[in-house]
Amino acid sequence: MDIGAIFLLLALLILVALFLAQPFMERRARRTTDEEHELSTLMAERDRVLDALQELDFDHELGKIPAEDYPKQRAALLKKGAEALRQLDAYQEGTPAADAESRLEAAIAARRADAARPVSSEDAFGDDELESLIAARRSARKEKSGGFCPHCGRPILRSDQFCPNCGKPPQ
Repeated sequence: MDIGAIFLLLALLILVALFLAQPFMERRARRTTDEEHELSTLMAERDRVLDALQELDFDHELGKIPAEDYPKQRAALLKKGAEALRQLDAYQEGTPAADAESRLEAAIAARRADAARPVSSEDAFGDDELESLIAARRSARKEKSGGFCPHCGRPILRSDQFCPNCGKPPQ
């Protein structure tokens, strides 16, 4: 072999080694905290309950669920969903669940009391404030949860490149 072929083979070998070592040299892997996993689990539970409610309603409309069992099952799912939402509110805002519930009840009571009155500029300001709070909550909620792993069904985050449970990519 002449010297040119040896250098070409050596250069090709170095390029292949660099290509194979690239994932080990990058520092893009970011560790998720327990808080992010807890939040993702709560969001996944909420999504699971919503899906179950939709399926239950659909099955009831098709006649697959007996009329006497439907209210019990729906009430149980609503209770689970409400509890998941309370935990999610308490976790996200750092406030007790009772405080979030009392704020919601106060907003509903104010809406009912103002339903008979014509809309004024004060009401429009309150609605704008409420709309901005809703928009902020939706944007914060979209940032974290990634849904479920298609292989094992466990909750994952959007930042996860691999499932923390089974190790497969969540494609």
